[in-house]
Amino acid sequence: MQTRQRGLAIAAAVAVVFGLLTVFSGSRALFGDAAARAAVGNAVPFVLWFNFLAGFAYVGAGIGLFRRRRWAVRLSIAILVATILVMIAFWVHVALGGAYEIRTAGAMGLRTLVWAIIVAVAPRKPARSVSDVAQTKGRNPL
Repeated sequence: MQTRQRGLAIAAAVAVVFGLLTVFSGSRALFGDAAARAAVGNAVPFVLWFNFLAGFAYVGAGIGLFRRRRWAVRLSIAILVATILVMIAFWVHVALGGAYEIRTAGAMGLRTLVWAIIVAVAPRKPARSVSDVAQTKGRNPL
């Protein structure tokens, strides 16, 4: 049990740090000066925007996982699914001859792997949030 708690705390911390780094790097690429924007090369705009916005969700999911909230598990699963869908769209973009950076492929693979691990570590019966309790109205959701 203690090992599982430690694993969840590590996964939550990884989610928060990964999210903060994602928001920072994405904001530099999207809103930085000309040199910062040029450094990203042939970035695929929809991937760049997705990753930037998802960074905020990473932070929220990490905080929720640390607090063992049910919604955080669902958010983590949604992040994983969305990341897979964006990665598929990225590969379609590449297959159609679109410009891209090879590091984008690696980054999307890393994001998918990280969120797959986080989802695997996330508790199946996290603590109920206040909104979860209110929605059940006496039913036992767990």
